Amino acid sequence: MTKSANSNPPVGGKRAILMVCDGLRRDLITPQHAPTLSRLAGEWCNFKSHTSVFPSTTRVTSASIATGCLPARHGLAGNTMALDEGEGLVCRNAGEPDFRDRMRRATGQTLRVPTLAQRLAGRGGSIVYSNVSPGAAYFQDPDGYGYVYHPSGAFGPGLEPLPESDWLRIEKGVAGDQVMTARFCEEVLRIRRPALSVLWLSEPDHTGHHTPLGSPAHREAIAGADACVAKVAAAVEALDPAWQDTLMIVCSDHGHETGESEVHIEELLVAAGLKESLASSDVVVAPNGSAALIYMSEHAAARREELIGYLQTQEWVGRLYAGPELAEVGLETDTALAVAIDMGKSDRVNEYGVPGYSYLAHNAMAGKDYTGLGQHGGLGAYEQQPFLFARGGDIPRRKEVDRPSAPVDIAPTIARHLGLPQDGMDGKPLV
Repeated sequence: MTKSANSNPPVGGKRAILMVCDGLRRDLITPQHAPTLSRLAGEWCNFKSHTSVFPSTTRVTSASIATGCLPARHGLAGNTMALDEGEGLVCRNAGEPDFRDRMRRATGQTLRVPTLAQRLAGRGGSIVYSNVSPGAAYFQDPDGYGYVYHPSGAFGPGLEPLPESDWLRIEKGVAGDQVMTARFCEEVLRIRRPALSVLWLSEPDHTGHHTPLGSPAHREAIAGADACVAKVAAAVEALDPAWQDTLMIVCSDHGHETGESEVHIEELLVAAGLKESLASSDVVVAPNGSAALIYMSEHAAARREELIGYLQTQEWVGRLYAGPELAEVGLETDTALAVAIDMGKSDRVNEYGVPGYSYLAHNAMAGKDYTGLGQHGGLGAYEQQPFLFARGGDIPRRKEVDRPSAPVDIAPTIARHLGLPQDGMDGKPLV
């Protein structure tokens, strides 16, 4: 174990702890299955109108939390996105361990704006423990200003690889999250004490992708995440009983919808004469669960209006954004990204009484069909229903905030607490 996060102490002795229960829908927090979170909803500051970004995926949200910026500013457009690595547009999985380096080689950089880890370099430092995809973990600090620990590897300042003995040798799921949480409380909170500590659980997202929403297994995963929250909150309170120097935010990154059926978008575009072949780089679809991004090369741009016209006739398309409309959902308007699709939704209830269904964009890289299971990525009412509770510093107790908030508001809230500038962020402090 590396003993120190940084040679400098936290700014003014203040600390921030961010804990993410991946994929936990706000309406699935109940006293029966999430007693701790249900209690915190009433005792902490509860942001009742908190939503996600678009696409509402973990990798994009991770970058937005780390930077306080929307995808149009930080540049990570989806869980999958198209890169031109010298031979035309190709869809790549942003969750793979090597994506960070691919993005740097293809574009000359990773994220285009500073992360909290960068802002804290030399000012108390940051440590991230994450049990989600490597990409989601690494984009908390893609250029190596602090420490990141993940089952696929760990690195310190300068992206220096850390010994394998320092890696999080855990599996996704409740058991792995519990091991990671115990280590986080001891090594990070009690011993190393950086200015910013991040703990990102795999649950209940991991189980939600493998079982129906609201099923016994899914409810057990929610309970497992809730127990981890209880452990961290207790550790923080023991270290700072008055919560004067410590800010803790516990939240989720997105909610979930039940998969209606998968749509093979590229096959349909080829059949309609709008894409040359499944392997061609003229039109590339980046599937993002219940959303999809469509990229067009320069020589295919003449087909753009025809493509939009075709999509507007499809029942599986919910909302469509193209050209300048991409800015409405926080995406870039001046790149090869031509169209963003929020897949069609319904309020139908599944067999466990959980509402919300969505068509899904088929993803050959995923290796499975999510029909009938939890999925996310779009703008549906339920996938856009994460939660956020906060306590400490100048955050008011026992307060419900109805003002809309989003992941981009987390970084400026943490920065303000730690006495850092908030320049260049799209978000604003939560209160």
